[in-house]
Amino acid sequence: MVLIGIYILAPEFNLESGQLQGALLGLLSAFCYALRILILKGHVSQYNGTMLMFYQVAILTIILIPALFFMDVSNITSQYPYVILLALLTTAIGHTMFVNSLKYFKASTASIIGSAQPVFGIIIAFFFLKEIPTIHTFVGGALILTTVVIESIRSKSK
Repeated sequence: MVLIGIYILAPEFNLESGQLQGALLGLLSAFCYALRILILKGHVSQYNGTMLMFYQVAILTIILIPALFFMDVSNITSQYPYVILLALLTTAIGHTMFVNSLKYFKASTASIIGSAQPVFGIIIAFFFLKEIPTIHTFVGGALILTTVVIESIRSKSK
C-alpha cells in the first residue's frame, strides 16, 4: 500500500519529471533505510542506540564531505540555522529514538511506521514553505497513513 501511495504522489511517469525522480530517489533511500534497520536490529540489544546513531552520523559525514566540493552550496549559507535545526530534530533526535524503538518492535513494523516520514515532510512543507498539496498528494498520503495505522494496530494485537 505504501508503494501505491508513493506512486500516486508522483503525478506522471516521465523520467524527466523532477517529482518522479524525487520519488525514485525516495525509494532508493527507503531501500537503504531498510538495510540500515536490518543491520541495526542485530546490534541495538547489545549497544546503546545513541552511540550507534553517533557512529552512523559520524561515518556518513566523513563519506559525504567530498560532495561539498562538487555541489553549489552558495544558496544554503542563509539557511544554516534551519539546516542545523532540521539535522538535530529529525536526524539526531528522531533517528536515535527510532533506533531505540527497535528494542520493542520488529524491523518490519518499525519500517512501515517510519514510512510516514514523507507525509510529515508534506505537512512541514505546507506550514513552512506554503506549498499546497495536490489531490494526488492527499490520496497518496492517505494510503501511506492507512498502512501505518493498520500496522500499528496489527503489531499491538500480537
